[in-house]
Amino acid sequence: MADRIPLRTQGSRQLTARQRALLAELEELFLAEGFIHFTLDDLAAKMHCSKSTLYALAPSKEQLAVRVVAHFFKGAAELLDERIAGISDARETIGTYLAGIAEYLHRASPEFMRDINDFAPARDAYELNSRAAAARIRSFIARGVDDGVFREVHAQLIAEMAAVLVESIQSGVVGTRAGVSDAEAFAALSELLLDGLTSRDRASITS
Repeated sequence: MADRIPLRTQGSRQLTARQRALLAELEELFLAEGFIHFTLDDLAAKMHCSKSTLYALAPSKEQLAVRVVAHFFKGAAELLDERIAGISDARETIGTYLAGIAEYLHRASPEFMRDINDFAPARDAYELNSRAAAARIRSFIARGVDDGVFREVHAQLIAEMAAVLVESIQSGVVGTRAGVSDAEAFAALSELLLDGLTSRDRASITS
C-alpha cells in the first residue's frame, strides 16, 4: 500500500446521484468494518457494482479509502456547522460543538479508527479535520471572553491546551492511556473546557 497519497478527488465534476449513494454506502461499510483489509473485488461485491464503477470515484483502492474517509469528516463538519448556527452563547456553542464531534465519532467502529491510524493518507484527513476543530474551538473561546461568558485570565493558554488535547485525541495518545474511545475523549474535553473557562460571575449565577 502506498505510504503517501494526495488527498485529491477525481477532478471537480459533480457526482451523479448513484455515485453519491455509493459513497454513502461505502462510508457505512468502512465505519462498521474498517477498510484496509478490503480489496476492490471485495468492495465491488459488497456494493453490488463493477470495479469500473468504483474506479469512477477514485483510480485506486487506496485513493478510494481516502475519499471515503474525507467524505466522513466533511459530513461531520457540515453537521456541526448546522448545529451551532444561530447559537450566540459561546459556552453553549462549545458544548454543542464538542458533543456533536463525540456523537459523530460514535458511528465509527474500533476497526475504522484503527485503520485510519495505520494508513497515513487517511490519518492525514483526520489530522486536517482535528486542526480545523482546534481552530474553531480557539475562536469560540475568544468570542466567549469578548462576551464576558468566559474568564479572560489564561483564556489563550486554555485555547492552546485544548488544541494540544484535540491533537492528542486524534493521535490516539489519550485513548490509549485512558482506555477510552475518541468520542468519549471529546465528551470529556467539553466538560473540562466549560468548567475551566466559565467566568466566576456566571458560575455563581448558574449554581
